[in-house]
Amino acid sequence: MTDIIVYTQNECPPCQIVKMFLKEYKFSFTEKNIHNDNQSRLQLTDLYGSYSTPTIVVGNEVIIGFDLEKLKKVLNIEQ
Repeated sequence: MTDIIVYTQNECPPCQIVKMFLKEYKFSFTEKNIHNDNQSRLQLTDLYGSYSTPTIVVGNEVIIGFDLEKLKKVLNIEQ
């Protein structure tokens, strides 16, 4: 399976929902909290051009913002 990275920050309800969703479907992922980790914040902006959370990286796919339908499509989860 492709690595999944979830960029999050504190007090972000959509971030919590994305993490619960991935856990429910038994996907392992790496969480990078941009509030607690300056390097992760720089990666988010410099590598992915994103300034919002959640931002989910699945292989070469980058999903900026809360979009469960796109996440399901990228992860091949049946609708």
